[in-house]
Amino acid sequence: MGITTTGIGSGLDVEGIITKLVALEKQPLTSLQIKATIIQTKISDYSQVKALMSTLTDTASKLSLDSGWNSLSVASSDSTAVSATVTGIASATSFSVGVQQLAKAQSTVSSAVTAGVSVGSSGTLTLQLGTWTSNAFTAGSAASVPVTVAATDTMAQIANKINDSGAGVIATVLTDASGDRLMLRSSSTGESAGFRIQATDDDGNNTDSSGLSKLAFDLAAPTAYGMGANTYQAGQNAKATINGIAITSTTNKFAGAVAGLTINATEVTTSNVEITATNDKAAITTNIQAFVDAYNAVNKYLADATAYDATTKKSGDLQGDSTAIGMRNMLRSMLGTSVVGGSLTHLSDIGLSIARDGSMTVDATKLSTALDNPANVKTLFAQKNTDASTNGIARKVKAFADGLLAFSGGLNNKADALAAEVKRNSDDQDKVTARAASVEKRLRTTYTALDTKMAGLTALSTYITQQVEAWNSSR
Repeated sequence: MGITTTGIGSGLDVEGIITKLVALEKQPLTSLQIKATIIQTKISDYSQVKALMSTLTDTASKLSLDSGWNSLSVASSDSTAVSATVTGIASATSFSVGVQQLAKAQSTVSSAVTAGVSVGSSGTLTLQLGTWTSNAFTAGSAASVPVTVAATDTMAQIANKINDSGAGVIATVLTDASGDRLMLRSSSTGESAGFRIQATDDDGNNTDSSGLSKLAFDLAAPTAYGMGANTYQAGQNAKATINGIAITSTTNKFAGAVAGLTINATEVTTSNVEITATNDKAAITTNIQAFVDAYNAVNKYLADATAYDATTKKSGDLQGDSTAIGMRNMLRSMLGTSVVGGSLTHLSDIGLSIARDGSMTVDATKLSTALDNPANVKTLFAQKNTDASTNGIARKVKAFADGLLAFSGGLNNKADALAAEVKRNSDDQDKVTARAASVEKRLRTTYTALDTKMAGLTALSTYITQQVEAWNSSR
């Protein structure tokens, strides 16, 4: 506030009077600001509850779906030769695998040219993927790819052109004492990933080993020439047997032969390798423990937030909040209900007990024993009945939590209600502030007028006094 002269005329402490009167008008702000802090605390609390409830629904989801109960532990009697991984919905099983042949990519190498020197002939190399059967070639579905070669191109430049063409053939240059050689390999393994390279040499000699023709690979030609005349590795499929039944694959992975499992071959075997897939109790136990931990986190947070400590005479942020109390009671009640459809009807049957404070404890020994028959435990958690009230525990908890987390669910509705309270509180504070400003303006106007009037009366009083004194003096 700037310098003011109000009060000089009257001699009153006008600023002090106005300040105190305005402070009285602003008194409601204190309670409104305290209320605003309480509302913001509740918003923070419910944000945390929402996060904890989201974790709970995630853990419940794992126990309500088949995938949460299909955890298998896969063992191999010789993992250096054959192993297996779970890649889908699989069941406990065992079988023997023998590997007769590993998958390979077709590969070949050209004759040498002087290192760093061009091939010396221009033309086109046409690359085609397909399958070689003896000396007959069956083209695959991919179109042939032409690669144009200049007479000045070196082996390295030709290799770059082949790699850039995307023809499915990988080219590299091998340099030895004889010079540069072009090495070619299919980018994929298997018989169907073989390749043929036909040369159209601008010198007209397309089927000899001079010029560009030395880079051709065509076993179907009447006379072997180019790279076809050199030693090469034919593309081949992996071959194996499962319990004596022959299977093949273009790679060293056999997917789909055994439902839900992918078999990985790394060596040819001389004797069968035993693969055993058993239910993974450890993984299922981890999922159940995660569910218990998520529930306990929600229960403790709500318990602390709604509690009243008689010793310290302090209440939790949500003490008396019906929404928070209702959520906690509903979850606790849900975990104590029975499940119809299996030999296990209550969580206590598998070692999960609810304490007086609502927390859940796990009897590891009892749970381990129950998981010797995982199907029964699965029914307890994941059973789906016509009557939803008798569904598996995880299904009921997930449905409840999903409802709370839904766009129009309880937690979002509560958040909207609290946001509306914040808005009303802010509006009320603005009204109090505006009213106080109006009162201050009115008071200043009133006291300014009073001050002016008092100043005038004081001046008149002084004048009269002076006149009386002068009159008395003259007499």
